[in-house]
Amino acid sequence: MGEKEDLEDVKIQETQKIKNNNIKEMQISDNKYVTVTYDLNVGEGDERELMERATAQQPLEFIFGVNSMLEAFENQLKGLSQGDTFSFRLTPEEAYGDYDDVKVIELPKNIFEIDGKIDSEMLFEGNTLPMMDSSGNQLVGSVVSVGDDVVTMDFNHPLAGEILHFEGTVMGVREASPEEIAALFSSCGCSCGDGGCSGC
Repeated sequence: MGEKEDLEDVKIQETQKIKNNNIKEMQISDNKYVTVTYDLNVGEGDERELMERATAQQPLEFIFGVNSMLEAFENQLKGLSQGDTFSFRLTPEEAYGDYDDVKVIELPKNIFEIDGKIDSEMLFEGNTLPMMDSSGNQLVGSVVSVGDDVVTMDFNHPLAGEILHFEGTVMGVREASPEEIAALFSSCGCSCGDGGCSGC
């Protein structure tokens, strides 16, 4: 009886070991649900500035390989496993491009009116507003200034022209469920990589 129980204990321990190894060895690849923490700094040398931090309490969670993130960001994480750390930088060409003065434009102030009035709680310097161009494309712009008749908007990504420095840790890697993948494509499908929804 005692020998049988010992054998069962061994089997349980071996099964648990296999499970632990599978968790440890699962690598980031397409359709994996990835959880990471990181610090995002911009600039070079003494001019570096912390722009964003994903913590253990509020990590970045995404499905890998579905175009919801910057391609260069994903390339740096591909093949990593839970517990691995990472440190890399992305140039403007790999991230959000160079700053383009053409994307700073003046718009008639009256297009921001709601029921004939300007909402000062919405339209103020530094605020970010969702907008749409004449072709129906969704845009996100920052209010540069508000004049008597015109509003100056900047449609560059907030991190355009910046060198991005990421340092962080992979907190988890698992298979994404069919429901999670379906939910992604039924929503806007944007996050770190699209800039308008988030920042990395």
